[in-house]
Amino acid sequence: MANKGPSYGMSREVQSKIEKKYDEELEERLVEWIVVQCGPDVGRPDRGRLGFQVWLKNGVILSKLVNSLYPDGSKPVKVPENPPSMVFKQMEQVAQFLKAAEDYGVTKTDMFQTVDLFEGKDMAAVQRTLMALGSLAVTKNDGHYRGDPNWFMKYVATVCMRKVLDWANPLVKAQEHKREFTESQLQEGKHVIGLQMGSNRGASQAGMTGYGRPRQIIS
Repeated sequence: MANKGPSYGMSREVQSKIEKKYDEELEERLVEWIVVQCGPDVGRPDRGRLGFQVWLKNGVILSKLVNSLYPDGSKPVKVPENPPSMVFKQMEQVAQFLKAAEDYGVTKTDMFQTVDLFEGKDMAAVQRTLMALGSLAVTKNDGHYRGDPNWFMKYVATVCMRKVLDWANPLVKAQEHKREFTESQLQEGKHVIGLQMGSNRGASQAGMTGYGRPRQIIS
C-alpha cells in the first residue's frame, strides 16, 4: 500500500486534482513497454494507479528499464540481486534511476521527484517521466529500444520547440520595448525638465524678501 497518511482539507482537494491527471490508458501502454523492454521477469502490476505505484516503488524495475537502453558493459545503475526492503535503500534506487534518466537526456521539467512515486504524491508525473524516456529511446533509434515505435512521439521536436521559444522570447521582448530617436530629438530632450522635477512655468520673485530683511506685517 502507499506509504502516506490521509489527506485533509486543501491538501485532500489538491491530491484529488493530481490523481485525476493520472491516465489509466497510458498506464497500460507503459506497462506493455516496460515488460517488452525488460523481459517478462518483471511481471505485471495490478491495474490502477496504486498497483502501478507498488510495482515501481522500490526502483528495481525502473533501474532495469533505463539499463536496457544502454549496451552491455555501460549500464548506468547497479541493480541489487534482491530487491531492497529498507525504505532508504528503495528511495536511493529510485534516485539512481532519476539520475540515469537525466543523463540519458530527459529534461528536468519532465522528471518526477522521488516522493511522487514513493509516497504516491503524483503518479501522473511518473508517467510523464516514463513517456519522455520512451520518446527519447525511439528518437535515438540506436537499436536498444524494444517495442512498437508508435507507442511514443519523437522527443526531438518537443525539445527543439522549447529551445526555439527560449531563444525567441528575449528577442521579442526586446523588440517590444525598443525605441528609436533622431539626433535632434535627443538634443531637445536635454533641455526638457522632467515632470518629477517640478516646473518653473509662471514663477516670479514677487512677494519674496531679500536675505536678512525682516518681513513687514501690516495690521
